[in-house]
Amino acid sequence: QVQLVESGGGLVQAGGSLRLSCATSGLTFSLYAMGWFRQTPGKEREFVAAISRSGGRTAYVDSVKGRFTISRDNARNTVFLQMISLKPEDTAVYYCAATHSWNGGVYYTSGSAYNTWGQGTQVSVSS
Repeated sequence: QVQLVESGGGLVQAGGSLRLSCATSGLTFSLYAMGWFRQTPGKEREFVAAISRSGGRTAYVDSVKGRFTISRDNARNTVFLQMISLKPEDTAVYYCAATHSWNGGVYYTSGSAYNTWGQGTQVSVSS
């Protein structure tokens, strides 16, 4: 049974930092491209960051470039999202997602490309 479990969310002041983790089980992690998405009530789910299977390629939505960093540890079956200089508009539930990828250098920015999702972790940034 494939599981993705996010952690690390919380309440932080604007300008602060958080590091989200997504621990995976039930899959061969090194064969999966990973992504982070976020959603606020009444809005569509938004792509945040993605990383290829190998970890060599990454992508970000423009609004988080220079502030968020996605990384992965294939030995620990975990993907991370380091967030600095947080803004109130970053407030959302953050989800990690996984998809099997035959190509080690490909990342996916569309939610429809992913078939496994975590339960989400709340990030709240106060002004």
